[in-house]
Amino acid sequence: MHQKSLLCFFICVNFFLFFFTVPLHAQNAITSNLPDTLKVGIAGSEPFVFVHNARVKGIAIEIWEDIANKKSWNYHYSSFVTVDSALNALAKGKLDVVVGPISITSQRLEFMRFSQPFYNSSLAIVSRADKLSLWEKIKPFFSIKLLMAVALFLFILAVVGTFIWLAEHKQSPEQFPNDPVNGIANGMWLAIVTMSTTGYGDKAPITLWGRIIAGSWMVISIIFATSMVAGIACTLTLSSLSTSTITNIEQLSDRKAATIEASPSEEFLRELNIKTMAVTTLNEAISLLKDKKVDAVVYDRPQLMYFLKKHHVNLHVTQAEYYKQGYGFACPLNSALVYDINWALLELAEDQETQRIIDYYLNKDK
Repeated sequence: MHQKSLLCFFICVNFFLFFFTVPLHAQNAITSNLPDTLKVGIAGSEPFVFVHNARVKGIAIEIWEDIANKKSWNYHYSSFVTVDSALNALAKGKLDVVVGPISITSQRLEFMRFSQPFYNSSLAIVSRADKLSLWEKIKPFFSIKLLMAVALFLFILAVVGTFIWLAEHKQSPEQFPNDPVNGIANGMWLAIVTMSTTGYGDKAPITLWGRIIAGSWMVISIIFATSMVAGIACTLTLSSLSTSTITNIEQLSDRKAATIEASPSEEFLRELNIKTMAVTTLNEAISLLKDKKVDAVVYDRPQLMYFLKKHHVNLHVTQAEYYKQGYGFACPLNSALVYDINWALLELAEDQETQRIIDYYLNKDK
């Protein structure tokens, strides 16, 4: 009986050691396959990657360095001008990981592995907050739509005036002369006076058909005139209250926006058929906005927020978000780093360390 108990004890011990130590051995084996010094490519823009006082800084850099410290990894930075050039070097096996604002996309997943997102980004719109000029306020009254509406209104008046003239010119030639030009003009004048309820009394229909036409026009013009006056009043009110501030992407349908060339925001704008001016730097885009050469700048929200905080620029950032995407660290397809990076990222998130780093760079109150 004692031997059976001892045998069961050894079986349990072996079972425990197998299932709880094998994963650790496997993980140690994976870690041991890592090079002594990791080749880390860095690319991107502020606030994720930039150089300050001869030292590399930024949200992505600080998060990566916290991960490396947790794992006791040695690493060496290699800087790249663009994210795409860094990812090309990664695909060719020249790097072990790429650190920066690397968008996690389905196309990139075919050639590399990503960590879980350390930041969830989106596109935002920045616009001026200045008042409109006098011309910008009255510009709506010279729009094609308004001119077409006026032309339609004159056409309707001409039709009503013609009907009144046809009904009245034989019985009342002194009011509506037989001459079509003068007769129809007087008919249009009667239609305008009737519509506006002015009631001068200088012209009035005397025939049955003339009164039927004038009476019908009275009823129709009440609705017509009310709608027209309301539309003009609404346009005047909006023009007096409006500014150059853009609050949503729909307002850019007939305006021009600046963005960074070869960025997801450029593709996003072109898909929406928005007039786009692509530049190489965010500073160029903001300069175009200040000089009123474009109406807005569309780009990644964190980069825009950091730029406005850093340069103390009085511009408006929309609350609306578009084209949401996650930023992660990129590794080769067969990389053993992703598991350890994800583990460390979870620990940093649980300790609120990731949020502290993000707030330091993006929070305006900091």
